[in-house]
Amino acid sequence: MSLGRKDKEKQDPIWIPYNQAPRSPGHPFYEKLNELLEKDGFDRWVEDLCAKYFKEKGRRSIPPGVYFRMLMIGYFEGIVSERAIAWRCADSMSLRSFLGYGVQESTPDHSSLTVWRQRLDLDVYQAVFDRVLKLVDSKGLLDGSRLGVDATTMEANAAMRSIVRKDTKESYREYVDRLAEEAGEKPPLSASERVRFDRKRKGKKTSNKEWESPTDPDSRVGRMKDGRTRLSYKAENAVDLKTSIIVSARIEHGDQADTATLLTTIESAEKNLRKVSKKRKILDVVADKGYHKAELIKELNWKRGITTYIPERETKSRRKWKGDERARTEFHLNRQRCKREHGKALGRKRANLVERAFAHLCGTGGMRRFTTRGLENGQKRYLIQALAYNLGVLMRKMHGIGTPRSPRERALLAYLAHCWLILLSMLIRVVDSEKNDH
Repeated sequence: MSLGRKDKEKQDPIWIPYNQAPRSPGHPFYEKLNELLEKDGFDRWVEDLCAKYFKEKGRRSIPPGVYFRMLMIGYFEGIVSERAIAWRCADSMSLRSFLGYGVQESTPDHSSLTVWRQRLDLDVYQAVFDRVLKLVDSKGLLDGSRLGVDATTMEANAAMRSIVRKDTKESYREYVDRLAEEAGEKPPLSASERVRFDRKRKGKKTSNKEWESPTDPDSRVGRMKDGRTRLSYKAENAVDLKTSIIVSARIEHGDQADTATLLTTIESAEKNLRKVSKKRKILDVVADKGYHKAELIKELNWKRGITTYIPERETKSRRKWKGDERARTEFHLNRQRCKREHGKALGRKRANLVERAFAHLCGTGGMRRFTTRGLENGQKRYLIQALAYNLGVLMRKMHGIGTPRSPRERALLAYLAHCWLILLSMLIRVVDSEKNDH
């Protein structure tokens, strides 16, 4: 047998018989997911939902089921860019099979994903999210009576260098040069001189009241989880603490406080639960210290009948109630619940399940940074990310695999466990031999 060598020049065949074309057996995860969606009638339903956004005559677009499957692939494969999703689908045989495309067919281009995102309203994405929520409920994976709420920051698709002042429309560089000139510095300043002056000047701050991004006006200046200051959005989830299903997934401006968005998130969760079943009702809400506010606790407990478990912030001053006995009563009842063992257990469960959901969405799901611009575009993409997460939870319950990468991760864990057992047995032998020598 001689050594095979790669041909420098190779002519592609003009015609290939279909039965000789390379085929993929398909990925088990995507095959099972396709079976689940087909049994639910997802494709026909979503086609009827999107029909009003297209004309009856003309060139056919890609099927709606293909569009939403490609966005789901972004979550399952950890890809955030629409361009990268389109390339991955064109390159993978198993993903072609998942989308329903043969070897001889071209998969949708990334521009098609952009056109679809711009054409469909936000209500369509919400309807698809609700459809998946109903599918999850039909498999017994939705309770909704006890929710855990938390939020995180997500980096916007805009740079801090591009921000301009709202009043003068000056860029940050022009603004610093003007301040330096007013302070007696000789223009023009070099880059190092500008940085040195900006670092030392008094009253330095970047307020959202004074600055905005011309490329993404909906983004806000904020501090990320790792301490960096970036243009950002805020993502807030309401997670079912019994099943870890995301009931509500919302995107807000990055400068919104947790106490300002909690009621809206709970109302969104209630609305989504009522679409699944009118008998569903939220009984308990568990959140962290960032959501603690006396007026908010009174609103939820007294007016809405929802029991809160929100730990109290540490304050040095004594709280004054100004005659509001109802707020005082609900405040102290919430404090007592959080100090009991049951309240502490709920707090630990919230931290476990809600933070795990964010790790899947933003970490392994690749959604820590947006590639789209605008609050509405971010909400559209985040809803698909959340429904794909719910499908992953459902697939894990039905088939034991929550993502396409789960078999590889399990194989790696099994290999590491095997290596650890071998190492442990070797250590035991060494210890036994030393004992025998003594």
